[in-house]
Amino acid sequence: MDVAKMELALQRYQDAVAALDAARTDLESEAAAALRAGDATPGDWARVSELTGWSEQELRRLVTAADSIDLR
Repeated sequence: MDVAKMELALQRYQDAVAALDAARTDLESEAAAALRAGDATPGDWARVSELTGWSEQELRRLVTAADSIDLR
């Protein structure tokens, strides 16, 4: 059995998962930073929600988590 193609596909998959995880972490960090700004308005919250597809409740949890680890 030749598994070289499967091994290559597995490596590409693992690389894609790692890239997706890193991108999500970056997005969470940027969203939290934007919403933690002292001048963040309800419109800012709505825009971040619209862009990310995350609910306001999810965003509040994200900001709370960022505050607890001082993610800036």
